[in-house]
Amino acid sequence: MPDNRYLSRADSEALAQKILSFSTADEARVNLNTGTEGNTRFAVNQVSTAGDTYDASVTVTSAFGKKTASATTNRFDDESLRQVVQTSERLARLVPEDPEYLGELSQQQYLPVEPFYESTANLSPEERARAVMQITVPAARQSLMSTGFLTHFAGSTAVATKKGLFAYARATGVSFTTTVRTPDGTGSGWAGGGENDFSKLNFAELGERAIRKAELSRNPRAVEPGEWTVILEPTAVASMVGLMVGSMNARNADEGRSFFSKQGGGNKIGEKFLDERVTITTNPADPRTAALPFTGEGLPNNATTWIRGGTLSDLVYNRFWAQRNNRQPTGFPGAYHMSGGTSSIEDMIRSTDRGLLVTRLWYIRPVDPRTILFTGLTRDGTFLVENGRITSAVKNLRWNESPIFMLNNIDMMGEPVRVNASEDGAGQAVMVPALKVRDFTFSSLSDAV
Repeated sequence: MPDNRYLSRADSEALAQKILSFSTADEARVNLNTGTEGNTRFAVNQVSTAGDTYDASVTVTSAFGKKTASATTNRFDDESLRQVVQTSERLARLVPEDPEYLGELSQQQYLPVEPFYESTANLSPEERARAVMQITVPAARQSLMSTGFLTHFAGSTAVATKKGLFAYARATGVSFTTTVRTPDGTGSGWAGGGENDFSKLNFAELGERAIRKAELSRNPRAVEPGEWTVILEPTAVASMVGLMVGSMNARNADEGRSFFSKQGGGNKIGEKFLDERVTITTNPADPRTAALPFTGEGLPNNATTWIRGGTLSDLVYNRFWAQRNNRQPTGFPGAYHMSGGTSSIEDMIRSTDRGLLVTRLWYIRPVDPRTILFTGLTRDGTFLVENGRITSAVKNLRWNESPIFMLNNIDMMGEPVRVNASEDGAGQAVMVPALKVRDFTFSSLSDAV
């Protein structure tokens, strides 16, 4: 493997063609994934673990008629490659037919995008340690305790079929989160970010943000649950919006199993269901939210508008459901961009008579998929806003809310920024704004910090 990191395009294509030459199935697909991951973890203001792993895998999918099966190996010698092909073929002969199998794809056209940056691919343990020190040193200087996790990857993905399809792309990504706590255990602040390009992450700024929140959140007071005006920072917004984007499956909607199901049958495409300021798009070629231009099947991930001006424009159609409904398959929104406004978080605070500022959400669990209702907790920096200023830290609260309700109750929107969308700090590349929202529902208090 070149430079022990990932396969080049030429090497991937040559390897895929060799594997396909062993196939005796009616149809076959090869998925190649090669790359490296590195991580540095820190706790109590010092690095606790660090490591780098190198991995490669090949998955072969074989089909006889509509009977399909897959097998995977991480050994690339000829005998192992023959064996993984033969294993997939033996399994395919044993399984029942899949009535929804449409066969493999022939060659496709893809967006000319490759979300790959040398600054991330060449990131060394020493550089990771220096980045971490931009948080641990100032935290220790202020007698605070910082913890966190920095991880990055660089690799290549390739898809090939017996019908002549070949797709290849390289990608890099870096994710960072830190939590800073006060020695008395009453204050906690969080900050995090993600990029394809390591050089775009400002670790000193993220550390300063977490430190400031930790200091401000000391000795929180209790406030009453109920419906509140909230100022949601972008990470909290992404957690909520991601719940909606993840529910945008056309088949579930058409079969009456989701919020996007239309009463009497069908789905809500063409219906306005959100504030008209909300537009959500996917564009793998957008450098701010770059993503792979194809799926694991080799299906193109093209630029798509999912919501335009609050109106549902499209849902996720896989190949089978698209064919049944005489539509084009959509690919998958592996990254997305939400429209925003021009208000800053400071503007939102100044305009609020009484409300809560929320840093992030966690322990998010489903309640009702038909309304996309979820529950969870605030965490690592929740503050009371009174008469246009932050007056105190408050204890965390449990919330019960739907992104549908939230995106219909918008008062103010900030400029979209790149954030991590998931609870653990990894996940999709998304851009969302901070939001000021009315009538956000909190159900109870939580004493957890």
